[in-house]
Amino acid sequence: MAEKTQKPPTFDDRVLGLIETLAPAEQRIARFFVDQKQAALLNSAAQIAQLAGTSDATVVRTARALGFESLSTLRAALLTELTGTPSPGTRMERTLAQTGSQAGDALRHVIGMHEQALDVLRREEFAASFERCVDSLASAARRHVFGIGPSGAIADYASLQFNRIGLPTNALSVSGIALADRLLSIGKGDVVLMIAYAPLYREVEVLLQQAGKHDVPVILVSDDLGLLIADKVTEVLPAPRGNAGHLAMHGGTMVLIEALIVALAAKGKDAAIDSLDQLSQLRGAIDKAWNKRGTRKRK
Repeated sequence: MAEKTQKPPTFDDRVLGLIETLAPAEQRIARFFVDQKQAALLNSAAQIAQLAGTSDATVVRTARALGFESLSTLRAALLTELTGTPSPGTRMERTLAQTGSQAGDALRHVIGMHEQALDVLRREEFAASFERCVDSLASAARRHVFGIGPSGAIADYASLQFNRIGLPTNALSVSGIALADRLLSIGKGDVVLMIAYAPLYREVEVLLQQAGKHDVPVILVSDDLGLLIADKVTEVLPAPRGNAGHLAMHGGTMVLIEALIVALAAKGKDAAIDSLDQLSQLRGAIDKAWNKRGTRKRK
């Protein structure tokens, strides 16, 4: 009888297999690497140390104790594993293994995931990056919002809302060769808001090439792709999507998009309200019942 091929050890297997050999502070960091993979990818050694309640020297020492040459090498191994793109079924299976079968457990689990995402959005460094992105989006001639799959629906929503407040915006929310027609509209003076995640899809590569050709800045919304294309984007907004390798959750991304809508409207208040008034008038022209609604009158 032929022997079964043994699967290579996963990142978790490697870390947990050595964890008992580590000092207590190093064990805490090792468990952080396993339980908070996205944080390990997105944060510096000093930030990881702060989150885990230890020193940055301990973070670097733990990475080496686990057999990696450096923290960067550990991140590269982790990213390689995460970008293996597990199937939707595998992602759901992993999520359910953590959640359990009870509806109340599922509710608490998902709320917990979104609370973790909101914690990232509350950080000072995130807020500083957010302000720079608002300035870039507000000053551009046109905006282009990219997303495919579930992110495509978010891209469509963001584009609709940006247009409603008077900011001309195109949705780059299709995949395959259909995207080529929409990429033609990108030109100098524009900005791209890209919602994309690892692995690096061909659509993302071509969009980055097109943006670079016209010196168009790209703002990336992603919790993992930033490490792969950091040299090709202007800013990264690392909105988490739940646990790595599990069901992707887009609540944090939606909060970020709606924060952008409000911030952009505040930056161009009069133009935003004028545009919304025009929307109400057009609705009224189509359906007279809308004439009784409209936006609140300005004093």
